[in-house]
Amino acid sequence: MLKALVQVQDAAAGDPMSVSPGRSAVLAAALLAGCGSQLPTPGTTPGTASDLADGVIRATALPPGGPQDAAPDSCWSRDETPARIETVTEQILVAPAVLDASGALLRPARYRTETRQRILRERESLWFRTPCPEALTPEFVASLQRALAARGLHRGPVTGRMDADTRAAVRAWQRPRGLDSAVLSLAAARALGLVAFDFVGGDG
Repeated sequence: MLKALVQVQDAAAGDPMSVSPGRSAVLAAALLAGCGSQLPTPGTTPGTASDLADGVIRATALPPGGPQDAAPDSCWSRDETPARIETVTEQILVAPAVLDASGALLRPARYRTETRQRILRERESLWFRTPCPEALTPEFVASLQRALAARGLHRGPVTGRMDADTRAAVRAWQRPRGLDSAVLSLAAARALGLVAFDFVGGDG
């Protein structure tokens, strides 16, 4: 006889790392108001893909410094998705119960416990485009917090700081759309109504 308990968990992921291959890029953001009626519903913004996995570079190992073919004026972030591990705990029958002629229990059954693990998904390294650091102003982050709050994901105060609660809300919004990361991607910024666009500026 075999009794089994199966648990699936994510192994801890590494800390995300932001990379800006080029310093000449300037990212401008048109910030929308934070109320839910003014924010577009994901999938309805013209030109926005609802699947954030598009454009994500995935591998079990990636070299530092960003994708080799990345545009020099683009900003990228490196993050890692945790391995998914299945833990199976089994109760294996060692000796059956012993009954007398009347059916009364003389000795209960004995079991031994065995636990084993197997990897369902390997840990992955990810590269994806992000808003450049100079764009992540307090005003931009405050608009991000309002956009996430309008979707029921950010329940803290609007502080304009990319704190742990805000990063958790970013991950909660991005994960079901194909990007399991607490780092805001450029695609997510666009889909949330933080209409970001890149341009290379001169002195004027």
